Amino acid sequence: MAKFSATMKKVFVDGIWNTFCVKWIWETFFVAWIHDAFFINFVCKKLKFDKWKAWVYLSPAIILLLIFTAWPILNTLRMAFIEDFKAQNYRGLFEIDWSKLGFKNFEKVVEYRAFKTALKNTMLLCFLTVPISTFLALLIAVCLNAIKPFQRLLQTIFFLPYVTNSIAIGMVFAAMFNVVGRVEDPNAIVGIVNNILKLFGVEPIDWINSSSSYGANLTVLVIYIVWNALPFKILVLLGGLQSVNKQYYEAAKIDGTPRWRVFTKITVPLLSPMIAYVVITGFIGGFKEYSSIIGIFGDGMAPPGTSLPGNKRWYTMVGYIYDNIERNQGRASAAALILFAIIFAVTMVNLYVSKKKTHY
Repeated sequence: MAKFSATMKKVFVDGIWNTFCVKWIWETFFVAWIHDAFFINFVCKKLKFDKWKAWVYLSPAIILLLIFTAWPILNTLRMAFIEDFKAQNYRGLFEIDWSKLGFKNFEKVVEYRAFKTALKNTMLLCFLTVPISTFLALLIAVCLNAIKPFQRLLQTIFFLPYVTNSIAIGMVFAAMFNVVGRVEDPNAIVGIVNNILKLFGVEPIDWINSSSSYGANLTVLVIYIVWNALPFKILVLLGGLQSVNKQYYEAAKIDGTPRWRVFTKITVPLLSPMIAYVVITGFIGGFKEYSSIIGIFGDGMAPPGTSLPGNKRWYTMVGYIYDNIERNQGRASAAALILFAIIFAVTMVNLYVSKKKTHY
């Protein structure tokens, strides 16, 4: 009976399988689908697209980058090389008036006195603030790393300026250095900073008002930019310090090495990758300085009454670009490319130097 049942089952199953409909469905759809799936998977692996899901997840970000980053860069390149570019005359990206193509915008930009002022101010602020802020951040990070009580609280306090609006901080600094009335007037309100200086016998100084000097303005800007740049650098350097192997310091302690020698021969070399990073990013940010000028001096980018027509005392490269983008987009784009070239050159120099001096 069992043998008969097995025989009948085999005949029944084979009969159904051998019918045209079931066999055709199996071979046409299921087997073909498996074959195609393996083929597609093989091709994807050969083309390095085996992680296609990652591309799907990244596609929204890639699309946004193409629209808001790639397109503006290409458009800036086009505008920079077309003389007297006006957006209303060009509708498409590849629409170019070949008769106006050239370097005229670059030639005119470098001839302007305002551009030279902007370049001088940007260079001066950058090469003053980056070394000072990096050195101070290193000292503060070393001190914070050595202090165990309230370390987290102090880290939070030092990091607060980083998450505060830079324009708002600039307005607070302006109020601290502001003088209401003439400095010579004994009834004038000379501000918090001048009141502190009075305690040490220093006469009140006009820091940011109409009669202020270039040096006084520069001092205020350097103090503000350095103070604003410290939190990020302290955070990076403190993280690097906490990852340094403590055995180096223990060996130096056993040998009786002085603290200054430990700092120069152990701490600085082991932190050199972090120092190189904050210096490079500091220079990149320094060349794009703009918000600090607006925060302290306002849209005029100069003390009241000190600006010449089309040439403001505290023009920076970014300020010059923003000021000219409405009047002449071609020249503003040319100035933006010049700024990019300067940042790129300084970054390459920093990378070359850091490779020679950095210990990994």
